[in-house]
Amino acid sequence: MEWVKAVQQLRAGRRAGVLVTVLSVRGHAPREAGAKMVVAADNVWSTVGGGNLEALAIERSRAMIAAEAVEPEVIEVALSDKAPYQHGVQCCGGEVKLLLEPLPVVPSVAIFGIGHVGLELARILARHDIELHLVDSRPDQLVSERLAVLDDSVANVHVHNVPVLPELVVGELPPGSHVLIMTHDHAEDAALCDAAIRNDQLATIGLIGSSAKWTRFRRKLGEDGNSAAAIDRIITPIGLPDLPGKEPAVIAVSVAAWLLEQFIAERRPAPAKREAKA
Repeated sequence: MEWVKAVQQLRAGRRAGVLVTVLSVRGHAPREAGAKMVVAADNVWSTVGGGNLEALAIERSRAMIAAEAVEPEVIEVALSDKAPYQHGVQCCGGEVKLLLEPLPVVPSVAIFGIGHVGLELARILARHDIELHLVDSRPDQLVSERLAVLDDSVANVHVHNVPVLPELVVGELPPGSHVLIMTHDHAEDAALCDAAIRNDQLATIGLIGSSAKWTRFRRKLGEDGNSAAAIDRIITPIGLPDLPGKEPAVIAVSVAAWLLEQFIAERRPAPAKREAKA
């Protein structure tokens, strides 16, 4: 079904939308109850009947998107030549109720390096409604037997096995993704850091490692032409500073808790700007 693919497409791309469903029909109408349409800011998929009915649904859906609405709405449209209309007359003679449901923009997280810590972190994050990208240059880290712990995931899990140039995946991530760099190879980590800070659409960039490792990375990133402001986008160490422990499960819990804080901050509305007094 076209509307199902549209929902998946919007979700994967972290784009807002509204799912419009014909909730009920009285009398004659162009579509039956249950018909669906998906509306985005710049596109529409499928149809709930065309004409004034559909135009009103699209108009209201886009207003909801612009307002970042989270609550569903029901609108009722009379299909009569005697009813007030905005976008042309539909005289089927019926009445239609439409349910408009906002499609949430879910968080997107990419873990580069699915070793001991990466897999533990994936297990925790997979219990949340997110888009979860697992990236590794080692095929044996992404075999189905090893990833079987994620079979009951709530998250939508994307597996990227990239033996060569895993940093190319950085440019393929949806806008607003959170990137966590924790591979087995410091050279690979450095290349990923360089690619990440050159992508200004990422939400956060986290790097696992020691202060000595970061000192070397910072110097190398500067030598490669990156500005201090760009380099400062990298957060290291990652996780909750007050949660000690070097065991993979402890580190994973710490990083996951830190990420959940980022998700909550993203959902909070920006504070209203005060107008300057004369």
